[in-house]
Amino acid sequence: MRKTILLAVVAIAWAVAAAAAENVPPKTHPNSTKWDNLFSADLSDAVFPKGVWFYENGLLTATKDENIWTKRQYENCIIDLEFKNAPGTNSGVFVYGSDLKNWVPNSIEVQILDDTFPEHMKYPKTWMCAGIFGRLAPTKSAVKKPGEWNRMTVTCQGTMIYVILNGEHVTQIDMKKWTSNTKNPDGSDIPQWLQGKPLAEFAAKGHIGLQGKHEGKPIYFRNLKIKTLD
Repeated sequence: MRKTILLAVVAIAWAVAAAAAENVPPKTHPNSTKWDNLFSADLSDAVFPKGVWFYENGLLTATKDENIWTKRQYENCIIDLEFKNAPGTNSGVFVYGSDLKNWVPNSIEVQILDDTFPEHMKYPKTWMCAGIFGRLAPTKSAVKKPGEWNRMTVTCQGTMIYVILNGEHVTQIDMKKWTSNTKNPDGSDIPQWLQGKPLAEFAAKGHIGLQGKHEGKPIYFRNLKIKTLD
């Protein structure tokens, strides 16, 4: 009897440990080759203005500054993708989107930016590539120069969001700490166009999106993968 109880306890402990390991944010880019595609090849599972977004030779790109969104809403998940900037590119990966018509204050943007572009070097640090746009700067600039492929992994676990860019863990945000809709926890200003409800009041669930050809600068994506953690 005691042996049976001991074996049951051990089995439970292993199960708990396995579940915990499954929910630990990756410290480096995962092997996502067998994960689900974020978007199907025909984009039938996406929401976007007709004719704006398209796949060509395996690359996803846009003709205008319009977003593409998943029809499905995601909670705990890992998004793994590659992107390539042009000189001056300004794009982003959006998570927890709750309103696709008024998405700017109702989603969280993981910034994609050509940090080396002269005009961009004048921006606030919270606008740097892999930061949480307007809210939290990355620990460093890890983006490659335009024309080279970058890899980004975004992990969403409840109110925690983690970003790895080109092998470096550069961003970690706890939404619970963003209790003001005008000020970041460090006292810096949140851009006025983001001033909806505080991040602490966001539902940790929503659509995933990508920003298109902002200010006429192209952006290219490939190997867009996703894994749910539920």
